[in-house]
Amino acid sequence: MTTAAYGGSVPGSRSGLAGWVGRLARVPLSLHQLLFRLGVASVFLPAGLIKASGWQTTVALFRDEYRVPLLPPAVAAAMATCSELVCSTLLILGLATRLATLPLLGMIATIQLFVYPGAWSEHLVWGSILLFLLTRGGGAASVDHLIARSRDGRSHSQGGRPGLR
Repeated sequence: MTTAAYGGSVPGSRSGLAGWVGRLARVPLSLHQLLFRLGVASVFLPAGLIKASGWQTTVALFRDEYRVPLLPPAVAAAMATCSELVCSTLLILGLATRLATLPLLGMIATIQLFVYPGAWSEHLVWGSILLFLLTRGGGAASVDHLIARSRDGRSHSQGGRPGLR
């Protein structure tokens, strides 16, 4: 039997591991960016909606369980709720993606340091995704991309140099 019968590759063919790696490398980065944005928003948006739906309970939770230092419970609750709702919405749209990651990264750091230090594995995942979006942006399937394209088109038609921002 040949190695191809066992799932190996025949020299010169792209059917083995190298073929799969090549196919995976062709998955657009913008697909990852879209899924990352939606994944993070699917965590924070429901949390913000729950906080907003029962304000007295939310403030009590911040007062009795979370105990964020330096901020009164009502202020911390308002900041967290607004950040979760607004930033999640921005991430879903891919609008101001990089900016939207910053408050969420701040929340994750605060929660990790002061509230749930044992939840580092979840925070590491969320933080890594947000850092990726901060450094790479929202991708081609985003409002940010549409705005950048429209700006590039406008500067191109006015004799500007595309791509310089």
